[in-house]
Amino acid sequence: VQLVESKGGLVQAGGSLRLSCAASGRTFSINAMGWFRQAPGKEREFVAAIVWIGGSTSYADSVKGRFTISRDDAKNTLYLQMNSLKPEDTAVYYCAGRVGLGEYDLWGQGTQVTVSS
Repeated sequence: VQLVESKGGLVQAGGSLRLSCAASGRTFSINAMGWFRQAPGKEREFVAAIVWIGGSTSYADSVKGRFTISRDDAKNTLYLQMNSLKPEDTAVYYCAGRVGLGEYDLWGQGTQVTVSS
């Protein structure tokens, strides 16, 4: 399975941005997908996730109410709608997929999101 994220970008604080992640290959093996991010000098952290069957979602406290994760089954594409962006949201964002019951084991290449104050 291959995960390819859309290009991120530069946005002013308070603005919005939508990331997408296209999955190809043996996508039927994926049971959940998520977004993670890594800011300079920090460890990678969980942002949001969605279970493929049922569609239940979960979010990090820092993004609840501002970010929305969704999927398009027909396009095998994952989205992250980011609203009310803050400078502290600046990071490289990674799309991830899970085929087992443990850790995420599929990763995209990452895309830079920069929020200016």
